[in-house]
Amino acid sequence: MKQIRLCLLIVCALMMDPQPIQAQQGMDVAAPEGLPAIGKWMLTAQGVPSDWLGEIYRGKNLREPINVILIDEGASSAEDAKARLIAAAARAGYPVRFGHSAGYQGFIDGTLYPQLPQGRDDAFSNDIFEVSNNHGRIFGPHVFGQVYLFTGAFSREEVNPFRDPPHQYGSFNRARDDFTQRLDRSTVYKVSGFVNLGNALTDDPKLTTGDHDGMAVVVRAGH
Repeated sequence: MKQIRLCLLIVCALMMDPQPIQAQQGMDVAAPEGLPAIGKWMLTAQGVPSDWLGEIYRGKNLREPINVILIDEGASSAEDAKARLIAAAARAGYPVRFGHSAGYQGFIDGTLYPQLPQGRDDAFSNDIFEVSNNHGRIFGPHVFGQVYLFTGAFSREEVNPFRDPPHQYGSFNRARDDFTQRLDRSTVYKVSGFVNLGNALTDDPKLTTGDHDGMAVVVRAGH
């Protein structure tokens, strides 16, 4: 029953267009200089911060941070921006792969955007889900002046079939850095800087962001 309910939520989320948010009450938003307002967390289909499927890490609940910002200066439309990004991710070794939870959302400047990729159980990943891998979801694009902006949440999971549960949190920083550096080496997306989103939880008694340092890596694709 739980799987059926999750699938229904995912289908509903994938059918939604980006939804304007009238009130930001209770939502953590960063206001980086020169960029639109960016939600600090990957959100579930219900609009609450994702918790890595309930993972307990060192006695605390995990919260999944936004840790990548992608800016496309050369796309001709939102659909072109999506296509360019999906192709670039594949060239960087992060094609769309199945076997991951889906239906997530990201907040950018008053709007909730459903995740890319949009398959029922898909994510961008550098390996199959049966082994340890880096994977992530990307949200957008948001039109910002003359560019298209996406945000992303990437994490590493360590897989051991002899452990319960077999899939466990490994790192946010490792996945963020690997994804953005591979984009920089293999595609038109180049690392252009870092933005402090203030989403590292270090002193919270109940919540943690693991090894996340609060920084989002910014990558830009030119014309």
